[in-house]
Amino acid sequence: MRRRSEPHTFEQRIEAQRLRLEYELASLPHGKQRDAVSVRIEQLQVAAEMHDFLRLPDQVVVAR
Repeated sequence: MRRRSEPHTFEQRIEAQRLRLEYELASLPHGKQRDAVSVRIEQLQVAAEMHDFLRLPDQVVVAR
């Protein structure tokens, strides 16, 4: 039987996508494509902030 990986949380998926795009951004020359990737990174940051804001109080994880 095939073993399934554990599902990733929304935060983990956002972070992985952001890291991938930042790596891509580092290799792009200045221009429209670089600007588009920068905008996408900003959108991911806003999505993460909105997700944190909309969480229910009992779901909030205290950072240590």
